[in-house]
Order: sequence, then C-alpha cells, then structure tokens
Amino acid sequence: MRFTYAESMCDPSHYLPLAVAADQHGWHSFTVPDSLCYPEHSDTQYPYTDDGTRQFLEGVPFIEPFTLIPALAAVTERLRFTTFVVKLPIRHPVLVAKQAASVAVISNNRFGFGVGLSPWPEDFAATGTEWKTRGKRMDEMIEIMRGLWTGDFFAYQGKHYDIPSLKICPVPSEHLPILIGGHADAALRRAARLGDGWMHAGGGQAADLDGAIGRINDLRRECGREREPFEVHVISMDGFTVDGCKRLEDKGVTDVIVGFRNPYEGGDQPLQQKLDALKGFADAVISKAS
Repeated sequence: MRFTYAESMCDPSHYLPLAVAADQHGWHSFTVPDSLCYPEHSDTQYPYTDDGTRQFLEGVPFIEPFTLIPALAAVTERLRFTTFVVKLPIRHPVLVAKQAASVAVISNNRFGFGVGLSPWPEDFAATGTEWKTRGKRMDEMIEIMRGLWTGDFFAYQGKHYDIPSLKICPVPSEHLPILIGGHADAALRRAARLGDGWMHAGGGQAADLDGAIGRINDLRRECGREREPFEVHVISMDGFTVDGCKRLEDKGVTDVIVGFRNPYEGGDQPLQQKLDALKGFADAVISKAS
C-alpha cells in the first residue's frame, strides 16, 4: 500500500514545506489538483459533492500543476507527484504532451499523470474547445501523447486531431503512467482500455467504491489487460487506520489518498497544524501499513 498526501485550495506558501515533510516522513506521493477558472455565472452541478455546489471554489488559490510540480520536485528527493486530475480535453495534445514530458524529466520520473474530462462546460467555453466531443477527443489525445513520449517522429490522423510527423525532446526515460479519473461508465471503460490506473474522487456520486473497482476489473478482463500493471488510487475513510488499509489492499487498491481537512467546506489551517497531522499519520499508519 502506498500513501498519497492531499492538500489543495490552500495558502500557496504551504506547498513546499508540506512536500519536504511528506518526503521526510515516508509518504509516497503528493496530489496536485487542476482548476482553470471560476465563472461568474453558472448553473452547472459538481458531481463530487452531495449537494452539487461549486461555491467552495470561488476565491481559493489554485497553482497550475505543470508549474507547481517542478517546484515541489526541486525540494524533494523521492516523493512522487500525481495530478488529480488535469482536465485534458480543454488543452491541445501536443502542448500537454510536452508539458507532461517536461515534468516527468525534471522530476526524474516522479510523476503520475492523472487526467479527466472536466464536469464544467464553462471550462470548454473559456478555452474555445468543444464540449460534445470531449470524450472522443480525450481518447485521441492519450494516443497522441503516448506516441510523442516515445521520442521518435510521430504522426497522427484521427477524427478530431491531425498531427504532422514531429518529435519532442526530452522525453521520460521511464514509462509515464496515465491515470484516468471519473466515475461514469465511460470513464471506467476508458481507464480499463487505455489507462495505467484509475483515480477515485471520494464522495458525492463516487461513493460506490466496490462497484467501481469491480466494474473496472471486469472491463480489463474484457480488454485482455487483466495481467498488466494497474494502479487504483482511492479516497476512503478506511485509509485512516492500519486495518482499514488492509481492507482496501484486499480490494485491489494500490494507493490511498489521505487529507486532513475537507476543502469543500472552505477555510484553511495553519501550516504547523498540517505538518503535525502529516507526521502523526506517518507514525501511526504509514510506518505500520506500508
């Protein structure tokens, strides 16, 4: 079992000392979320809160993940960083392939690329990208990114993207895992068919963890991928105890995501309180369950 520290929507000055502490106290990974903007007018519901509200996002700081992760990697030695999750189809595939490859290289392969769609049409309107084709474009984007990460010349002609033969440099020296976020059946299918793992978002519509894991396992067998390495990252109250971690591991969970405040409820905490919680959990759980 691996343990990922979750902190977001906080004072940006907290990130570096928290990453250093997580690295020192035996945490395996650090999640970095992605949020582009907050529209003044929107009727869209958020799928991962019980009431669908998105007001918790207004006025809270989000540092762009391809900017934040290299800064965190520079002050740590072994900690991995996972985006949770980058909203892939509001970006261009060649640009995001270059960004992700650069992060993987600069962090010495300490990067897991968590990607998802975005639940908000406003993100697509803001970036001039199409909402209706987001899923099919995401599938093509994954193919393009993997092709470019080989370091060879790569061309692609699909329904949504036409990429002339080109290469990017540098590329990661190890396989860069793509972790698919989302709980709709289409997302689970995408994770089973194209992903190196799946990321679970916790509450709201994501409550049925057992059902989602079972569904992904069935789909991976249908795709003939059941023997390939596959990461399962989850948020669960079981992650706060050693016995609970064993239950998660028995379900096939590889990485448990743990945070010590609910960012959906707003408000921040003093840095020292966060550092104490991080270390206390490492002593009480990680040292016994890893």
